[in-house]
Amino acid sequence: MRRRGFLGLAAASALAGCGYRSVDAIYSQPAGGVPKQYANRVRVVFWSSFGGVNGKAVDGLVAKFNESQQDVYVEVQFQGSYDDVAQKIAAALVAKQAPDLAILSDVTWERFFLNDALEPLNGYFTDGFGPGVYQPKLFGEYVVKEQSWAVPFARSTPILYYNRDAFAKAGLPDRAPRTWSELRSWGPELARVQSGGRSLRTIAFAKIDGDWQFQGNVWQFGGAYSDGLDVKIDQDGAVAAGEWQREMVHGLGQAYMASSPSTDFANGLVGVIQESTGGMKTITGKAKFEVGAGFIPSEVATGIATGGGGIGMLRNISSERKQAAAAFLTFLARPENSAWWTTQTGYLPVVNAAREDAELKKLIAEQPNYGVAIAQLANARQQDAIRLYGRNSNVAIYTGLQQIYADNAAPREVFRSVARRLEAIGDEVRRQYEEKVL
Repeated sequence: MRRRGFLGLAAASALAGCGYRSVDAIYSQPAGGVPKQYANRVRVVFWSSFGGVNGKAVDGLVAKFNESQQDVYVEVQFQGSYDDVAQKIAAALVAKQAPDLAILSDVTWERFFLNDALEPLNGYFTDGFGPGVYQPKLFGEYVVKEQSWAVPFARSTPILYYNRDAFAKAGLPDRAPRTWSELRSWGPELARVQSGGRSLRTIAFAKIDGDWQFQGNVWQFGGAYSDGLDVKIDQDGAVAAGEWQREMVHGLGQAYMASSPSTDFANGLVGVIQESTGGMKTITGKAKFEVGAGFIPSEVATGIATGGGGIGMLRNISSERKQAAAAFLTFLARPENSAWWTTQTGYLPVVNAAREDAELKKLIAEQPNYGVAIAQLANARQQDAIRLYGRNSNVAIYTGLQQIYADNAAPREVFRSVARRLEAIGDEVRRQYEEKVL
């Protein structure tokens, strides 16, 4: 069997020239070693994208695993953001080197799958690690033609965080708005609240990666990014969502583009943000006010995008390393470990039985915000294929959004241009997509 060269992970023009390789070749591991106290164990290298609070939680899980048995040593190596991890894997594969496990985001795992870099996991499943263990919607996103190519781990959806103190001062209900129109109607009341010497803005839109949240917004206004790889972003629903945001920024002055909406929210500059559930602990910890959380508003429809990261196993590693890596994945699938990860971060409990964990139930009772994401999962769905499978489709979309936010550009014209770019991107992967997915 031969492997096609990669067609451009975000790093990765380097992969475009990597040529064909045997899927039977065994690649070396990244540099590192097994500490003395874990001598004679099989070493598993796990590339992570989590720093800060979430990084400490990953370290805690890995340490617990290493102490729980005597055969495997997992070495977690922080590699930066989701995109950084993908870029470094791409470069490592060119060098015939690979981590054993890696965090792969919602817009990177599919590209490794298309290019035969991932190990199918069905053969490693047991009663404690497999389809019946995981939340079906999240598990199913990694299943293509009845094979699982990754498992959910740090999975999330956007939720609406709101400043409860500011809402109280503004005389607004202590809840998230039910529709985007309702939020817009609350703008004048929020503007009467002073913060940092100026009127409170209603919402901040993300400068980078806001296309993930906007995916749900497009659905909420009745549109789509694509139907399969057939691009739809320049049609009425998506245009309406973009026009709503343009009007909030330039027509009403209630919104603006922010480098870090979560930071501005925590500093009391905006009343609401739509952000990942995975930021729950960080956002709540940084805010100097009471934080509320609610469902993302609807408009003419409901629908939010799932996101975050799963864990994939690289294909070109030895059988011994694969079995050891599967042992760690099995450990993460235990309900108590999945629940602990949720309590430490805010990411969704991806293991069904984790929702019955006593500590998680106690946390939700004490801090109901943690339960919002779980309840809202009923409205969640997998993102449109062009964003998932198309190289740099996300960049094309959020660059278009930047034009709307910064330049007051007309959404229909912006999205017409974005659509042309997405169509070209879709053409790059269409044959692989049709062969491997459909």
